[in-house]
Amino acid sequence: MLYRSTLLAFAALIAVPATAQQAPVETRQVGTARLENVPEIPQDIREAVQRYQNYREARFQDWLPDGSMLITTRFGSTFQVHHVTAPGAARRQLTYFNEPVGGAKAVPGQRRFLLTRDTGGDEWFQLFVRDLDGVAQSLTEPVTRNQSPVFAKDGSLLVWSRATKGSADYAIMAADPADPKSRRLVWQGTGAVGPQDISADKATVLLGRGISNRENQLMLLDMASGKVTPLDFTVKAKARFEEARFVDGGKAILAITNAGGDFRRLVRIDIASGQMTQLSDKVNWDVEAYDLSPDGRTLAYTINEDGFSRVLISSLTTPQAISSPELPRGVISALEFSPDGGKLAIGLTNATTAGDVWDIDLGTGAVTRWTQSEAGELDPARLVEPELIRFKSFDGLSVPAFVYRPKNAAADAKLPVIIDIHGGPEAQTRPSWNPGAQYFADVLGAVVILPNVRGSDGYGTKYLNLDNGPLREDSVKDIGALIDWAGKQPGMDARRIAVYGQSYGGYMSLAAMTFYSDRLVGGVERYGISDFISFMANTEAYRRDNRRAEYGDERDPKMRAVFERIAPLKNVAKITKPMLVMQGANDPRVPQSESDQVVAALRGNGVQTWYVLYADEGHGFLKKANNDLRREVETVFLKQLFAQ
Repeated sequence: MLYRSTLLAFAALIAVPATAQQAPVETRQVGTARLENVPEIPQDIREAVQRYQNYREARFQDWLPDGSMLITTRFGSTFQVHHVTAPGAARRQLTYFNEPVGGAKAVPGQRRFLLTRDTGGDEWFQLFVRDLDGVAQSLTEPVTRNQSPVFAKDGSLLVWSRATKGSADYAIMAADPADPKSRRLVWQGTGAVGPQDISADKATVLLGRGISNRENQLMLLDMASGKVTPLDFTVKAKARFEEARFVDGGKAILAITNAGGDFRRLVRIDIASGQMTQLSDKVNWDVEAYDLSPDGRTLAYTINEDGFSRVLISSLTTPQAISSPELPRGVISALEFSPDGGKLAIGLTNATTAGDVWDIDLGTGAVTRWTQSEAGELDPARLVEPELIRFKSFDGLSVPAFVYRPKNAAADAKLPVIIDIHGGPEAQTRPSWNPGAQYFADVLGAVVILPNVRGSDGYGTKYLNLDNGPLREDSVKDIGALIDWAGKQPGMDARRIAVYGQSYGGYMSLAAMTFYSDRLVGGVERYGISDFISFMANTEAYRRDNRRAEYGDERDPKMRAVFERIAPLKNVAKITKPMLVMQGANDPRVPQSESDQVVAALRGNGVQTWYVLYADEGHGFLKKANNDLRREVETVFLKQLFAQ
């Protein structure tokens, strides 16, 4: 029985009119986290959380020249780099940082690798190079943000992009990875620029300039002169050109693009003429990733079909000859040919497995599993396969969602509902491993619904653009339609629905509470935008223009008026039910001030508000102890909401 006195006290707080609530804030420290108004966590909840938090997953990073692999996995608090020599072989840990490693790339032709990490989730990433044995050498300068590293094919040149504090502009840097002192500035760009590929003769770098999450442009950088030439066909197209790389001796480019269509497809682009030839299968779904074999003859790519991945393999010269290997149904997280071109590495996750690495033998078609990650104390029989449903929104739009229903629930049970809204807003909820949804379904006995509201990726450009600028609140109305839908389902309790989200999903949780507080029991939001104007002022400079392209430009008086009208902070008086807010102090995207101000406003209105602030996290909680505590607090909060 979860502390009955705590439940009764919480119920009493809900019952008392908000204007009467001016209780003092009770604060305590747990590890690096400051907890405000959060009660002690019962032992049974701690144990339940651990059953769902002790799983491991393996993430493919790169092949080494000898056909072995680099992966990242967690054997302590954070993800670190491991070496796997063969399928089923032991994982040998290579890095031991307190901070998680963001990624690793092999130096071509060498048993050395590049790794990326930040400090405390601040996203000011540093690049390091090291051997399989030895100490990592830094290639970059402190207090800079370094990303998009690309190697020349012989491994003698590394090019990346660098931003500095207070600037929205990236520079293009270069170095010999064997000599950190060789680091040099090649070109000082404007805006969000980064390398995509290096020509075979190392004379030219293919650059991408990000305009927004819906548009980018390609450019050619001459390494000798520093001259940059925009590729006009990408400027005129006003579309996305992703994962671009040189082919045909630098005369053409492969890229994923939505130029000229609603969905993203894989194309070859002649640089001189701009003519595009489609290489991927002609289906009304997005191509999400691809790789080209080292000999330039074989293509592998994945298609996102209603959230599920399908791998296709074809010849670059005859793309119509397509094969599709048999893999477990799920979501592909990595796709890369081995150095000899004989195998294709696959990172795969699905609803009931956290994630492992496989390979496909291109000669025989055999599929081999490389890693077997531990599930911890999880009972596979209790894990849920989500159901893909669609509901109609206020304007008739069909909105997809994945629904996790608890197993073994009584046939006549009316279950509480958690609506979990993804971030982005251009992200997409997919049927990959989701320990939170599985945990809430099992431990709380709740139906968990994960909608892909308008503005989500994966359903075409038109769908992606339905929430842009002044249309922002239409996506919130999608949540209203989902509340309607859930209330009509025989197994769902219309009186016990909570909203839940992180990042942009945190904004959606706050906004839904301002729209539908009378129909919700409460909300959970992690590092969400509470006021678009203050968010634009305080988010890191290198992100600001990108976010203006999605949300709208606060410097435009008409758009500013929209922000003034729709900001949850300006409508906070409409929130009358309890809220749980969580934040990382080092978040460069949605800064702590966004959470601080909405917590203060909620409490000023007498709304019961719990607040958890982590001193050593950024945009997301990546350290295991912090993530464990986050789930424990969420559990206590949601249990009390549903106990009304």
